[in-house]
Amino acid sequence: MILSSSGQQLLLPVNRGFIWASLIAALLLDMLPFGRAVWIPDFLALVLMFWSIHQPLRVGIGMAFMFGLIIDVHQTSMLGQHALAYTVLCFLATLISRRLLWFSVPSQALQVLPLFALSHGLELLIRMLAGGIFPGWYILLAPLIEALLWPLVSVLLLIPQRRAPDPDQNRPL
Repeated sequence: MILSSSGQQLLLPVNRGFIWASLIAALLLDMLPFGRAVWIPDFLALVLMFWSIHQPLRVGIGMAFMFGLIIDVHQTSMLGQHALAYTVLCFLATLISRRLLWFSVPSQALQVLPLFALSHGLELLIRMLAGGIFPGWYILLAPLIEALLWPLVSVLLLIPQRRAPDPDQNRPL
């Protein structure tokens, strides 16, 4: 295993196809008919935030806006509701990405919880301003579940980047 000077494992470059595949898979998970339960986590927001933190030059605000519009059309919600929430989420994730990567994954989960809560709060505010009804207090569970899923998503999405152990002692890298 190759370690950096700080003791962390060095990762291979990420494949663009894998980024797109993970985003499409999260989009399809969000499109599953769960009966519109408000406590269901937003998988697309979770994966968008992960890639905005780990690959801010490849996944950014424009991609978040595009996927937000797709979710708005699919859920027949007010056009731009999810687009704005995902855009703000990815902007804030990019803003804290350099600092966040210094922490362990469980600590990261605690720090992304307010961002998920802000994103859901923004969606709720737009829905209420447009004349929608309050979905209930179960909406507070979604950001909590997303923060609890953060370690699992981090491990799963970093698997292709992990280097295999190198048994050759003659090579420095």
